[in-house]
Amino acid sequence: MTRFFGTPANVHVGQLFIDRRELHDARVHRPLRAGISGTAAEGADSIVLSGGYVDDQDHGDYILYTGHGGNDGATRRQIADQSPTARGNAALITSMVNGYPVRVVRGADKKSRYAPPAGYQYAGLFTVSSYVTRPGRDGFLIIQLRLDRLAEQPPLVTRESAESDPAFATTTVSRRIRDSALSREIKAQYGHSCQVCGTAVPAFGDRLYAEGAHVRPLGRPHLGSDSLQNLLCLCPNHHTQLDFGGMVILDDLSVATTKTMKPFADLRWRKGHEIDVENAAYHRSLWTPPEQEPQEQAAA
Repeated sequence: MTRFFGTPANVHVGQLFIDRRELHDARVHRPLRAGISGTAAEGADSIVLSGGYVDDQDHGDYILYTGHGGNDGATRRQIADQSPTARGNAALITSMVNGYPVRVVRGADKKSRYAPPAGYQYAGLFTVSSYVTRPGRDGFLIIQLRLDRLAEQPPLVTRESAESDPAFATTTVSRRIRDSALSREIKAQYGHSCQVCGTAVPAFGDRLYAEGAHVRPLGRPHLGSDSLQNLLCLCPNHHTQLDFGGMVILDDLSVATTKTMKPFADLRWRKGHEIDVENAAYHRSLWTPPEQEPQEQAAA
């Protein structure tokens, strides 16, 4: 089954669950024991926060989350170092690199002001903002990840109001989070290499970073499709250039700067993938007046 990133249908923020089996059946958190769901290759789609590590810090809208490994289940004390390559930790780092949303579930914990009194509660989608490797309270190295709650979600009703952290960022950027299965598919098909420049941005370890770019924008009024015929694998620079009209795609599927309409690259293609030229034409129409179209296109 393809890993799902986002809030499952028929699940709402604040929903209570009796046990881990109910979380599993609702596709909120699939593992019945592990606190992190995911792999290094795919990323992490969900975590459970239940006070299992002494270094966890829950501030409501942001969490300093201790990765997994080296923990004594009986005493909840750290007895060994953690590693960024351990399965759950590597999964969360992959989600950080790729910007995947992570479902956060809180389990009953008397020490937390935000935990439910019993069972489990879905707290919504968070993003992994950063991580550090540092000594924990018990003297062993821990992987501590910061997760920030995404905006544009219903507020979670808790015993106390969530804390803000104005020192962390002076501005926020909100993106609509959607299931990124197609985006992950197109990036895997191109080995995370940009179809314009061939760049694969190196990230932590052996990870590479790229972005799935819709040629015809999604949503109203554009109504672009979330399909492979409307997706490119691009580096962050060329994705931004496409989204903000700095470049357009011509009918021969070469790429031109909008200001001059002169091609500077041919899109790279892998077998079985090519975008619909109508999507390219629609995107071009957003940024170029008809008289600026190249002569050979105007005559076509």
